[in-house]
Order: sequence, then C-alpha cells, then structure tokens
Amino acid sequence: MSAAKTTKKKSTASGGLSAEEKAALKETLAERKAAKSQVEGEKAVLTKVAAMPEPDRSMGRRLHAIVKENAPGLMPRLWYGMPAYARDGKVVCWFQAASKFKTRYGTFAFSEEAHLDDGDVWPTAFALGKLTPAEEAKIGALVRKAMR
Repeated sequence: MSAAKTTKKKSTASGGLSAEEKAALKETLAERKAAKSQVEGEKAVLTKVAAMPEPDRSMGRRLHAIVKENAPGLMPRLWYGMPAYARDGKVVCWFQAASKFKTRYGTFAFSEEAHLDDGDVWPTAFALGKLTPAEEAKIGALVRKAMR
C-alpha cells in the first residue's frame, strides 16, 4: 500500500467530516457567493424554510415573522445553511432546525452581537419544542433586547 493511500485512510478514520458537516460546508460556500441584498437574503431564508420538513417549516416561518416584526433592521441571510439575521454583516440570531442534524428539538440562538448580557451568566440558545403564543412573546422580547 502506498503512503498516499495510507495517509488518506488515516485522515478519514481519524476525524474526517461527516456527511452533514460536508453538506453544511457546501452550503456555507454557496452562501458566501450569494448577493448581500435584503431582498435576496429574505428570498434565500424563505426558500430554505420552505424546504424544511414539518414541524421545522412552520416554526421557521413563524420565527422569521417574529424577527421581522421585532427587529426590522436585521437582514435575513443564510448562515451555515440556517436562517439567520444580521446587523452590519454580523449574525445576531439564527434558527437551527431539528432536522438539520437530526436532533430532538430546534434551537433559536444568539451570537455575541446580541445584547443579552445579564450579569456574568446568561442564556444565548433556546431549545424549541413548539411555539405557543407565550413562547413567541418571549422570543420577540429577546430579539428586541438583542437589538439594544
């Protein structure tokens, strides 16, 4: 066996990218090539959400509406294949659908660009089982606070 073949096998066996990670990387590269306009960003986010299986699709649509309503200054865009919302080119919050990595629940999360600081410890990611009016109100309040 040649050294090249041995190296290839070792690198794959010792932590190569999973199929999901490879897909996310391809999506990221495509996102960087996409135009940065508000209209195209929103179109990309809504197209991504429409392709999600239920209940992620309904949750993604509702989260998009909540963010637009509570932080109209954020620009929709895709970020690592996920619907995200940015200010001055920096992602503030995003939705990771449960189906993305086959997890039990979706996640709505905030980056360090969000102003959620509350003492020395505060949450930045929230598990979403389903969205009720109470949860929608909480998310809306968090998005507003993130924009301060």
